[in-house]
Amino acid sequence: MSSSTKQSVTVIGLGPMGQAMATAFLDRGYAVTLWNRTASRADALVARGAVLAPSVEKALAANEVVILSLTDYSAMYDVLKPAATALTGRVLVNLSSDTPEQARAAARWATQRGAVHLTGGVTVPPSGIGQPESSTFYSGPREAFEKHRTVLEVVTGRTDYRGEDPGLAALFYQIGMIMLWTPMVSFWQMIALAHANGLAAADILQHATDTANSLPGFFTFYAERIDAGNHLGDVDRLAMGMASIEHVLHTNADSGVDTSLPAAVADLFRRGMDAGHAADSFSSLVELMKKTAA
Repeated sequence: MSSSTKQSVTVIGLGPMGQAMATAFLDRGYAVTLWNRTASRADALVARGAVLAPSVEKALAANEVVILSLTDYSAMYDVLKPAATALTGRVLVNLSSDTPEQARAAARWATQRGAVHLTGGVTVPPSGIGQPESSTFYSGPREAFEKHRTVLEVVTGRTDYRGEDPGLAALFYQIGMIMLWTPMVSFWQMIALAHANGLAAADILQHATDTANSLPGFFTFYAERIDAGNHLGDVDRLAMGMASIEHVLHTNADSGVDTSLPAAVADLFRRGMDAGHAADSFSSLVELMKKTAA
């Protein structure tokens, strides 16, 4: 592919994710312009043919599509506000993590400055960037998404478009983070408890994996019932769950292990009991959590 026909993109932010994204574009023959507050992070990419822009304005001017890989949306404003006059005509593909409301606010901010904002939620770590089996959520203007789908597919093979609302990709991403961080912290809790009782992480690995692999069946079973408003205590009862989580809490306490995590779960179960759900399924906690959110 000649340089005159080569596809091009700008990547702003060269943490581990941004580095992986820029590498994926270079691997696919893109002309890549870079900007990062710490310029030295671009050295290896420049050695491969990327161009380090001397300023954010120059980085924005180089290409229509600008990939943002920053810590959060606050960092985006820090970087882009001083260069706001250069945003006209740019498509900002914001792959930074933040809340749905922040994504909506950023989309309005970009529109007011003549740019288009596509929200992205990357579902893989840096090692998964550029892999065909990986996936990223997107939301925002469909026309911009469709026009630049080929560019977006470089980041991860599958582009999961969720609609015009710029907050939806961020919402799906954060929903996924709930399912990442909580089970991982639970795994750390398991290891701490194992170590306190003379076991190694390797000794419980298979048990942990088998338990995790059983969860999809529970998800499928309860999702249908919850959507139907069915919290009947015909297959389980919150009172039984309350007894179980208290046993977990006491086992950790007896072992001298930090109890913050099981205590938090026990507190949620206890509030469900106090709300009158003792004889209902423990899925009734969903209603308690929705009320708290409201």
